[in-house]
Amino acid sequence: MGKNVVVLDYGSGNLRSAQRALERTGANVTVSSDYDTAMAADGLLVPGVGAFEACMRGLKSVRGDWIIGRRLAGGRPVMGICVGMQILFEKGVEHGVETPGCDEWPGTVEPLDAPVVPHMGWNTVDVPEGSRMFAGLDPETRFYFVHSYGVRHWELETHSARINPPLVTWATHGQPFVAAVENGPLWATQFHPEKSGDAGAALLTNWVNTL
Repeated sequence: MGKNVVVLDYGSGNLRSAQRALERTGANVTVSSDYDTAMAADGLLVPGVGAFEACMRGLKSVRGDWIIGRRLAGGRPVMGICVGMQILFEKGVEHGVETPGCDEWPGTVEPLDAPVVPHMGWNTVDVPEGSRMFAGLDPETRFYFVHSYGVRHWELETHSARINPPLVTWATHGQPFVAAVENGPLWATQFHPEKSGDAGAALLTNWVNTL
């Protein structure tokens, strides 16, 4: 039996490409904004493109922020992609306007500090030891990015006694920024695995295999 995955439809993100990429892993995929469907799924994928503020508005319109919080409180897997990762942080700042995010992690989504923006194209990532997300992938593997904003500072304090601290993957475009996070049932990528060919397919398969 394939795992049941819901791609959350809140008016943002390339839903069909995410659906097709997940179906290639063998998962049963539904695109839905329905609360009960999203809560019942083995895994919830939260895509996102465009402006942080517009994504948060769309997310709240389908109670997506509540769905994410409730799922994580019960240890139920959630994965965010691109702006779907950014909205998991405390806040986003665009054109001087600050918008509250889902606040699963402290930190600010802000303009990338780089000579050329948006950051568009293929880039390597710096993966920490013990990553399940990138298991089996070559360290020189490249993933596809397209974004003008990112998280440039990881602000969650991790005490040495904490069990299984989050694993943070970095990439560099001008300055380093957070490219992916693994935090128990919550995974997220700034890049687009659904647009990253075989490497992205392998990463999504790694996620589905944890469900």
